[in-house]
Amino acid sequence: MRVALLADVHANLEALTACLAHASGQGAEAHAFVGDLVGYGADPAAVLDIVAEHAAKGAVVVRGNHDQAVLDGTYDLSASAEKAVLWTRGRLSPPQLAFLAGLPLVVHRNEALYVHASADAPADWIYVTDPVRAGHSLAAAEGARYVFSGHVHEPALYFSGPSQKAQGFHPVPGVAVPLTPRYRWLAIVGSAGQPRDGKTEACYALFDSARATLTFHRVPYDWSTAAAKVRAAGLPDRLAHRLERGV
Repeated sequence: MRVALLADVHANLEALTACLAHASGQGAEAHAFVGDLVGYGADPAAVLDIVAEHAAKGAVVVRGNHDQAVLDGTYDLSASAEKAVLWTRGRLSPPQLAFLAGLPLVVHRNEALYVHASADAPADWIYVTDPVRAGHSLAAAEGARYVFSGHVHEPALYFSGPSQKAQGFHPVPGVAVPLTPRYRWLAIVGSAGQPRDGKTEACYALFDSARATLTFHRVPYDWSTAAAKVRAAGLPDRLAHRLERGV
């Protein structure tokens, strides 16, 4: 089965629809959304409605720190992110808030574990940015061959063997990586809605469980419209600049 893995959509409707269309063209048969559906962007309601439709068809959806902040206001975010959280909260309906509230922090499905940040402490929102932190997450994901995460906003892939510390590398977009069975794998699938690696293209990954491969994709989308919507909504201009510059 081919599973499209999307993280950190951040209420960016243009990026989400572009990634879903691209994944469909790549033969995606299922979807997983690994947190931060909302925050930063100008279309939280529309994004949640699309994700909820996929969830009703069996898609994996886990909660991210921005999703949590919209629900309960307990967050440690930048000033611009906090403003976006407050703005978002006032624009979601009770059913949409209930959908967010019902999302788990972790989902185990077959040989995979899905979590927004680290499986080591999902509610602490730890950034997995190096092999040491990746090793901690993999160690906590006992029984899972694959861990799929977001939170970092930059794509990365880590692996470890039974007696080997985790190692990492940056995948090349469009090149399928064989996930050899002698290793366990942790993928940071990049950000669909707010890339921060100097590229404006949306990012997602496609996991082929039958072939045991993972392919990272970059997808051009109408980021100028997404940025214009952020400004029109009265959200901090910095959030629009990020979409325009990919940082």
